[in-house]
Amino acid sequence: MRIALFQPDIPQNTGTLLRLGACLGVPLDIIEPCGFIFNEKSMRRAGMDYIEKADYKRHNSWEDFLSYRAENKEKYGRLVLLTTKADMPYTEFEFKENDIILMGRESAGVPESVHKTVDARLIIPMNENARSINVAVSAVMVIGEALRQTKMFPKL
Repeated sequence: MRIALFQPDIPQNTGTLLRLGACLGVPLDIIEPCGFIFNEKSMRRAGMDYIEKADYKRHNSWEDFLSYRAENKEKYGRLVLLTTKADMPYTEFEFKENDIILMGRESAGVPESVHKTVDARLIIPMNENARSINVAVSAVMVIGEALRQTKMFPKL
């Protein structure tokens, strides 16, 4: 199981997800360009001291990410996009151990070309008057369900 962040805009969300990954043993892929300067200072502020414990890889572009994924098929399975432009609730999806939960930009989601590339698109059911849930909170909800289904939570 992995989390991939497509061109994240907000360092605090990226730091939160790096911390989540460190705590749950879930690697992250950060797909550049970021909407902030990705450096130790900005990540330390957002992710505290968990940045050293996080397993993450930075990719220069979407194309670089796709190439790396193709070269590492054993670790990189289906691309599962979390989006408001989906019909299937994440709670009805059957996750697999090597799925990649793809999160879009906080400001714009992902472009149509990325939508066409993914293997599945999932939505979090919410109040019809709401627009979206924070990307870090959304990732936490979905990765929690995915780890539960696949029995991949760390052992106590």
